[in-house]
Amino acid sequence: MAKKYMQLVLTPAVQRAQDKYFGKHQVVENAPETDALTLDEVSFITARDSFYMATVSETCWPYVQHRGGPVGFVKVLGPNLIGFADFKGNCQLLSTGNLGINDRVSIFMMDYPHRTRLKLLGHARVLDAREHPELVVQLGAGALRKKVERFFLIQVVSYDWNCPQYIAPRFTAAQVENFTAPLKARIAELEAQLAARGTPMVPSQP
Repeated sequence: MAKKYMQLVLTPAVQRAQDKYFGKHQVVENAPETDALTLDEVSFITARDSFYMATVSETCWPYVQHRGGPVGFVKVLGPNLIGFADFKGNCQLLSTGNLGINDRVSIFMMDYPHRTRLKLLGHARVLDAREHPELVVQLGAGALRKKVERFFLIQVVSYDWNCPQYIAPRFTAAQVENFTAPLKARIAELEAQLAARGTPMVPSQP
Protein backbone atom coordinates (compact mmCIF):
# COMPACT_ATOMS: atom_id res chain seq x y z
CA MET A 1 0.00 0.00 0.00
CA ALA A 2 1.28 3.47 -0.93
CA LYS A 3 1.21 5.64 2.21
CA LYS A 4 0.30 8.93 0.56
CA TYR A 5 -3.00 7.61 -0.77
CA MET A 6 -4.31 6.60 2.63
CA GLN A 7 -3.01 9.78 4.24
CA LEU A 8 -5.07 11.80 1.75
CA VAL A 9 -8.30 9.83 2.08
CA LEU A 10 -8.22 9.27 5.86
CA THR A 11 -9.82 12.61 6.66
CA PRO A 12 -11.09 13.46 10.17
CA ALA A 13 -14.63 12.58 9.06
CA VAL A 14 -13.47 9.17 7.83
CA GLN A 15 -11.59 8.57 11.06
CA ARG A 16 -14.70 9.44 13.08
CA ALA A 17 -16.67 6.91 11.04
CA GLN A 18 -14.02 4.28 11.74
CA ASP A 19 -14.20 5.09 15.46
CA LYS A 20 -17.96 4.61 15.41
CA TYR A 21 -17.98 1.27 13.63
CA PHE A 22 -14.65 -0.26 14.65
CA GLY A 23 -13.75 1.49 17.90
CA LYS A 24 -10.51 2.84 16.47
CA HIS A 25 -9.22 4.57 13.36
CA GLN A 26 -6.28 4.29 11.03
CA VAL A 27 -3.42 6.77 11.09
CA VAL A 28 -0.76 7.12 8.40
CA GLU A 29 2.43 8.95 9.32
CA ASN A 30 5.62 9.80 7.46
CA ALA A 31 4.00 9.60 4.04
CA PRO A 32 6.07 10.98 1.15
CA GLU A 33 4.90 13.95 -0.89
CA THR A 34 4.02 11.56 -3.72
CA ASP A 35 4.26 7.83 -4.33
CA ALA A 36 6.14 7.00 -7.52
CA LEU A 37 4.66 4.39 -9.81
CA THR A 38 6.54 1.08 -9.74
CA LEU A 39 6.84 -1.49 -12.50
CA ASP A 40 3.72 -3.23 -11.15
CA GLU A 41 1.58 -0.11 -11.60
CA VAL A 42 3.12 0.74 -14.97
CA SER A 43 2.44 -2.77 -16.30
CA PHE A 44 -1.13 -2.69 -15.04
CA ILE A 45 -1.92 0.78 -16.38
CA THR A 46 -0.54 0.13 -19.86
CA ALA A 47 -2.49 -3.13 -20.16
CA ARG A 48 -5.89 -1.50 -19.66
CA ASP A 49 -8.50 -0.83 -22.34
CA SER A 50 -10.78 1.24 -20.10
CA PHE A 51 -11.09 2.94 -16.72
CA TYR A 52 -13.38 5.19 -14.67
CA MET A 53 -12.46 8.78 -13.83
CA ALA A 54 -14.15 11.05 -11.29
CA THR A 55 -14.01 14.85 -11.25
CA VAL A 56 -15.86 17.41 -9.14
CA SER A 57 -17.99 20.24 -10.54
CA GLU A 58 -18.10 23.82 -9.31
CA THR A 59 -21.44 22.94 -7.68
CA CYS A 60 -19.54 20.28 -5.67
CA TRP A 61 -21.21 17.32 -7.39
CA PRO A 62 -18.93 14.43 -8.38
CA TYR A 63 -19.04 13.18 -11.95
CA VAL A 64 -17.77 9.73 -12.95
CA GLN A 65 -16.98 8.96 -16.57
CA HIS A 66 -15.96 5.78 -18.34
CA ARG A 67 -13.01 6.11 -20.71
CA GLY A 68 -12.03 3.42 -23.19
CA GLY A 69 -9.77 2.70 -26.14
CA PRO A 70 -7.40 0.07 -27.49
CA VAL A 71 -5.27 -1.80 -24.97
CA GLY A 72 -2.43 0.53 -23.98
CA PHE A 73 -4.20 3.77 -24.86
CA VAL A 74 -3.20 5.12 -21.44
CA LYS A 75 0.50 5.91 -21.57
CA VAL A 76 2.96 6.22 -18.69
CA LEU A 77 5.01 9.30 -19.56
CA GLY A 78 7.11 9.62 -16.41
CA PRO A 79 7.57 8.36 -12.84
CA ASN A 80 4.26 9.96 -11.85
CA LEU A 81 2.80 11.13 -15.16
CA ILE A 82 0.19 9.33 -17.24
CA GLY A 83 -1.68 10.57 -20.30
CA PHE A 84 -4.37 9.56 -22.74
CA ALA A 85 -6.15 10.94 -25.79
CA ASP A 86 -9.72 12.19 -25.49
CA PHE A 87 -11.70 11.07 -28.54
CA LYS A 88 -14.70 12.72 -30.12
CA GLY A 89 -17.79 11.94 -28.04
CA ASN A 90 -21.14 13.40 -27.01
CA CYS A 91 -19.86 17.01 -26.88
CA GLN A 92 -20.86 17.47 -23.21
CA LEU A 93 -17.28 18.09 -21.98
CA LEU A 94 -18.26 17.54 -18.35
CA SER A 95 -14.88 16.24 -17.21
CA THR A 96 -13.06 18.90 -19.21
CA GLY A 97 -15.19 21.68 -17.71
CA ASN A 98 -14.84 20.33 -14.18
CA LEU A 99 -11.07 20.20 -14.48
CA GLY A 100 -11.03 23.87 -15.44
CA ILE A 101 -12.26 24.60 -11.90
CA ASN A 102 -10.74 21.76 -9.87
CA ASP A 103 -7.85 19.72 -11.26
CA ARG A 104 -8.26 16.78 -8.87
CA VAL A 105 -9.17 13.38 -10.31
CA SER A 106 -9.79 9.95 -8.88
CA ILE A 107 -9.32 6.98 -11.20
CA PHE A 108 -10.40 3.36 -10.93
CA MET A 109 -8.68 0.87 -13.26
CA MET A 110 -10.18 -2.61 -13.34
CA ASP A 111 -8.90 -6.00 -14.41
CA TYR A 112 -12.10 -8.04 -14.16
CA PRO A 113 -10.72 -11.43 -15.28
CA HIS A 114 -8.08 -11.31 -12.52
CA ARG A 115 -10.36 -9.47 -10.06
CA THR A 116 -7.83 -6.68 -9.55
CA ARG A 117 -8.31 -2.92 -9.24
CA LEU A 118 -5.94 0.00 -8.99
CA LYS A 119 -7.02 3.39 -7.61
CA LEU A 120 -5.17 6.58 -8.50
CA LEU A 121 -5.34 10.13 -7.18
CA GLY A 122 -3.85 12.96 -9.18
CA HIS A 123 -3.98 16.41 -10.71
CA ALA A 124 -5.09 16.61 -14.34
CA ARG A 125 -4.75 19.16 -17.09
CA VAL A 126 -6.45 19.16 -20.47
CA LEU A 127 -4.66 20.13 -23.68
CA ASP A 128 -6.27 21.02 -27.01
CA ALA A 129 -5.13 18.60 -29.72
CA ARG A 130 -5.11 21.44 -32.27
CA GLU A 131 -2.40 23.13 -30.23
CA HIS A 132 -0.33 20.00 -29.62
CA PRO A 133 -0.06 17.99 -32.85
CA GLU A 134 3.06 16.25 -31.52
CA LEU A 135 0.94 14.52 -28.88
CA VAL A 136 -1.39 13.08 -31.52
CA VAL A 137 1.43 10.76 -32.55
CA GLN A 138 2.49 10.03 -28.97
CA LEU A 139 -0.93 9.50 -27.42
CA GLY A 140 -3.20 8.89 -30.40
CA ALA A 141 -4.33 5.31 -30.93
CA GLY A 142 -3.92 4.11 -34.52
CA ALA A 143 -7.15 4.45 -36.48
CA LEU A 144 -8.63 6.63 -33.73
CA ARG A 145 -6.11 9.43 -34.22
CA LYS A 146 -8.52 11.28 -36.49
CA LYS A 147 -11.00 11.44 -33.59
CA VAL A 148 -8.56 12.92 -31.04
CA GLU A 149 -9.80 16.28 -29.74
CA ARG A 150 -7.95 16.71 -26.45
CA PHE A 151 -5.32 15.15 -24.23
CA PHE A 152 -5.47 14.50 -20.50
CA LEU A 153 -2.19 14.58 -18.62
CA ILE A 154 -2.42 13.41 -15.01
CA GLN A 155 0.24 13.94 -12.39
CA VAL A 156 -0.29 10.98 -10.09
CA VAL A 157 0.00 11.81 -6.40
CA SER A 158 -0.57 8.30 -5.13
CA TYR A 159 -2.32 4.99 -5.72
CA ASP A 160 -3.76 2.01 -3.87
CA TRP A 161 -4.46 -1.60 -4.78
CA ASN A 162 -7.77 -3.10 -3.64
CA CYS A 163 -8.52 -6.66 -2.62
CA PRO A 164 -10.48 -8.88 -5.06
CA GLN A 165 -13.48 -9.25 -2.75
CA TYR A 166 -16.83 -8.79 -4.54
CA ILE A 167 -15.26 -8.21 -7.96
CA ALA A 168 -17.17 -10.46 -10.38
CA PRO A 169 -14.94 -11.82 -13.18
CA ARG A 170 -15.94 -10.47 -16.59
CA PHE A 171 -14.38 -11.13 -19.95
CA THR A 172 -14.30 -9.25 -23.25
CA ALA A 173 -15.35 -10.89 -26.51
CA ALA A 174 -11.69 -11.01 -27.56
CA GLN A 175 -10.69 -12.74 -24.31
CA VAL A 176 -13.47 -15.32 -24.68
CA GLU A 177 -12.39 -15.95 -28.27
CA ASN A 178 -8.81 -16.43 -27.13
CA PHE A 179 -9.79 -18.82 -24.35
CA THR A 180 -12.03 -20.94 -26.58
CA ALA A 181 -9.74 -21.01 -29.63
CA PRO A 182 -7.89 -24.21 -28.53
CA LEU A 183 -11.22 -25.93 -27.86
CA LYS A 184 -12.58 -24.94 -31.25
CA ALA A 185 -9.40 -26.15 -32.92
CA ARG A 186 -9.62 -29.50 -31.12
CA ILE A 187 -13.30 -29.89 -32.08
CA ALA A 188 -12.46 -29.16 -35.73
CA GLU A 189 -9.65 -31.75 -35.58
CA LEU A 190 -11.95 -34.43 -34.14
CA GLU A 191 -14.69 -33.65 -36.67
CA ALA A 192 -12.16 -34.02 -39.48
CA GLN A 193 -11.08 -37.41 -38.10
CA LEU A 194 -14.70 -38.59 -37.90
CA ALA A 195 -15.39 -37.37 -41.42
CA ALA A 196 -12.35 -39.27 -42.72
CA ARG A 197 -13.70 -42.46 -41.15
CA GLY A 198 -17.12 -41.91 -42.60
CA THR A 199 -18.66 -41.60 -39.15
CA PRO A 200 -21.81 -39.46 -39.14
CA MET A 201 -21.53 -36.43 -36.87
CA VAL A 202 -24.21 -35.30 -34.50
CA PRO A 203 -25.40 -31.81 -35.52
CA SER A 204 -24.24 -29.08 -33.15
CA GLN A 205 -26.85 -27.75 -30.79
CA PRO A 206 -28.05 -24.21 -31.57
